[in-house]
Amino acid sequence: MVVGGLAPLAGLAQAFSIAWPATGQPLWWLQLASLALFCAALNATATVRQAFFAGWLFAVAWLAGTFWWLFISMHTYGGLAAPLAALAVLALAAFLGAYYATAAAVFRWLAPRGLMAGAAAFAALWLLAELLRAEWFTGFPWGAGGYAHVDGPLAFLAPWTGAYGIGLIAAAAAFALSRLHEMRRSRGYWAGLVGAALLLAACAQVDARHGDAAGEPLSVTLLQGNIPQDEKFESGSGVPLALDWYGQQLQASRSSLTVAPETAIPLLPQQLPEGYLQALAARFGQGGQAALVGIPLGSFEQGYTNSVVGLKPGADAYRYDKHHLVPFGEFIPPLFRWFTDLMNIPLGDFNRGAVGQPSFEWQGQRLAPNVCYEDLFGDELAARFADPARAPTVFVNVSNIGWFGNTIAIDQHLHISRMRALEFARPVIRATNTGATAIIDHRGRVTHALERFSRGVLTGEVQGREGVTPYAQWAARLGLWPLWLLGLAPAFAAMVRLRRRAAT
Repeated sequence: MVVGGLAPLAGLAQAFSIAWPATGQPLWWLQLASLALFCAALNATATVRQAFFAGWLFAVAWLAGTFWWLFISMHTYGGLAAPLAALAVLALAAFLGAYYATAAAVFRWLAPRGLMAGAAAFAALWLLAELLRAEWFTGFPWGAGGYAHVDGPLAFLAPWTGAYGIGLIAAAAAFALSRLHEMRRSRGYWAGLVGAALLLAACAQVDARHGDAAGEPLSVTLLQGNIPQDEKFESGSGVPLALDWYGQQLQASRSSLTVAPETAIPLLPQQLPEGYLQALAARFGQGGQAALVGIPLGSFEQGYTNSVVGLKPGADAYRYDKHHLVPFGEFIPPLFRWFTDLMNIPLGDFNRGAVGQPSFEWQGQRLAPNVCYEDLFGDELAARFADPARAPTVFVNVSNIGWFGNTIAIDQHLHISRMRALEFARPVIRATNTGATAIIDHRGRVTHALERFSRGVLTGEVQGREGVTPYAQWAARLGLWPLWLLGLAPAFAAMVRLRRRAAT
């Protein structure tokens, strides 16, 4: 009974740690405390079945508390009946929560002895659950525990291990904290805890710049149209408003680079007023300015892509096509057309672009676009670093989080972008429809930002960076396989010990 009450409370606290609802800030200490509370509940379980149930309760509360705003996209803007939309959110949380429930059950089955063995086994199994959520069935790792540490003492690990490596260390620390009441008189426990803290503190002082400034700073203008989501694709309201406002701002901008968000132009090229794209091409076809603009490309007959078009003097138009599509919103999973047919989602079945597409080169910078939640997948962004000489110097995220209302989703996505800045030691500029439109430096700090859900223009400078972080090096070549092996190793060792014990 106690376990059944602690686990979901700890899960909700874990959700709030990614971005505290009142402020939108990540709380690294709450992530550790909530996971430690779950570990205490897990330690109190007596059977594998109880452990599975505790892990499932924790994960469902955590995940539903993290991405509850999917309800808004399905019900408010998609037109899905409220009970079905709520059920869909819970079903997704329940499905993804099974990974963590299985990790908890395997941990109880292995029953590792000792603090170090327990911490290693729990952290490894938790890492495997995070990786499964990140990669299986296209992946939906939104709200992974590592993002709570973007401002914390473990943030220095990002350019070495990435967000999942941070989550691994945090899970081991949380397990150790959960045993505090048992080990309070153990000198070895305190020596290990103090030693680990001192080691992390010493490592955090290591200079991890991983490169130098690339070229001269680039002046940028980021556009935030705040087009109402329920009108964005309506021909009598949102479409003419978007075409008029973004067209005016692109024509008027005087920065070196102007960026308009995802589907800022909400029509396929053949649907646009005559001469609209040609006027933009002429505007940026001469002089010393360039633009990146979100627009769908293709046709209804042959398929279309969620794309970014780059315009600059003396070159053909650049094109980036979104690779990692959102299930149900941007592509229809097999056997689920009946579900998407219940909603009204325009342009809901995009074609995919390739991984590792070329950057947009402009004034000494290599600008690497990604669209909306693509920046959630650091291993895919890392593919652009396979050739260090062609590696991006600046990331450009174009998004439309308007689907989820004025909710904590905006803050969560901002912290995801900040983590990518830390992992790759690259600045990130974000142009969004409703927020968070911002400039993030290579150390993950927000230097400029617009007020969310306002129509406005953000101007500032961004300094590109060169050099390749250790994380970018190994992730570009190996993907997440080093983390998979790291997660499997302690569990494999524990199983070997169990077999040897059974044999004797």
